[in-house]
Amino acid sequence: MSFFKRLVTPDDEKALVDGCRELVLGNEEKALEHLAKAVHLADGAYLAGFLALKKDRLEEATDYLTTAAEKHNRLGRYLSKYGISAEMSLPITDEVSAHVGPNLRGVLLGLVEVYQRQERWKDAIACLEKLQRFEPDDVVVKLSLAELLLDVHPGDKDVCRKIVRLAKGIENETTVHTALLLYKARALRGLGLLDAARETLTGALRRKKDRSEELLRALRYERALVYEDLGQHRRARSEFEKLYTEAPDYEDVAARLGL
Repeated sequence: MSFFKRLVTPDDEKALVDGCRELVLGNEEKALEHLAKAVHLADGAYLAGFLALKKDRLEEATDYLTTAAEKHNRLGRYLSKYGISAEMSLPITDEVSAHVGPNLRGVLLGLVEVYQRQERWKDAIACLEKLQRFEPDDVVVKLSLAELLLDVHPGDKDVCRKIVRLAKGIENETTVHTALLLYKARALRGLGLLDAARETLTGALRRKKDRSEELLRALRYERALVYEDLGQHRRARSEFEKLYTEAPDYEDVAARLGL
């Protein structure tokens, strides 16, 4: 901002712009100090919430992101006014991250991450189910919900059936789709539908372009578990040996090989 423009700009908007400048410069503490003075603006609360989350200041992150959600109709207003693009990277599963913007979807996904770190599982699931009602075809939301449900309720047949329904009709289009197919396969294995699980994993592994090594290993590890459950122990061992060669510390592969 020019000197004269600063003279006629409200303090909260100046704090928002100054916070963005410090964020771009990599001065996260200074950025949060400025943004904390702009959190009654939806955009200020959004940025402060994600920055507090990154710094593991979870109570602050909860307060800021809740404020942004309450004012979601105003998200993006001041960022657009000053020509600022503000996309955040957010981990959805161990293998996949997604980019989120200043909108209700981005804020609620941020809140889900905060709730998970606070072990507020019911709040996280409720938040995702609310998001799914708004955007029933959003694959990122489906993936996040599938991952959380399986983590919180391992072995629950009803949860497994719900995840299979979530992944209905999903094709292997993007990394996010591939990751959702992984959770579909885990749910199918939980239901004892081993042939279906194997076919799902084999289909997911046909596309390797733009898929991370971590995601591909997770798919192969899951397929090895399916082979074991099917009684195909040679194929399972072969898969585990390949995984061990690439990443000796991956999951419990060494123990399964008796090493």
